[in-house]
Amino acid sequence: MRELLRYYKEKKKEIRDRLRDFRDNYKKGDEHVFSELCFCLLTPQADALKCDAAIKDLRETGLLVNGSAGDIRPRIKAARFWNNKSRYLVEARRLFKKNGCFRVKPLINEEDISGTRDWLVKNVKGMGYKEASHFLRNIGFGRDLAILDVHILKNLKRCGVIRKLPRSLTKKEYFNIENKLRKFSKKIKIPMDELDLLFWSRETGVVFK
Repeated sequence: MRELLRYYKEKKKEIRDRLRDFRDNYKKGDEHVFSELCFCLLTPQADALKCDAAIKDLRETGLLVNGSAGDIRPRIKAARFWNNKSRYLVEARRLFKKNGCFRVKPLINEEDISGTRDWLVKNVKGMGYKEASHFLRNIGFGRDLAILDVHILKNLKRCGVIRKLPRSLTKKEYFNIENKLRKFSKKIKIPMDELDLLFWSRETGVVFK
């Protein structure tokens, strides 16, 4: 625990700067917010840096806004499972783009982020609780949400928050571990969104998203 707190002291400014960037994401247009949602759809079992590069490429070429799944597929191969993920991006675009305009922010209830997360999981194909939490954190609403990817789970086990890595994450198990992380966060006085980036940096060496 002492080593974690020491590392937090070293990384605190960088982490808080990154979280400020996330809050700024929400101040940008709905198309930008949509691109953050698409980034989170690409990340399962994939390298986040490569997924980010793929989304930037899709934006620069206009394919994120207008491309078919066939157009998108060869440009996201670094994200793995590109057949399914290319369809997820197109289906998400159908959900959030109406009459030529993206409308994502109007569907985010800032007073009920947990409810917004439930809505995303129910309505956005390819988005589970981890991806929905990731998206909401990346637009500034992750202070009380857990992004339970393998890096975070490994660190929770290392810190004694969980006894073993779960084989799968049902909704019940996700919420159970999230509550344990919430209690741990309060105990060590590191907000959950900061703790997520701290754990991720501890595993990968970078504070990313």
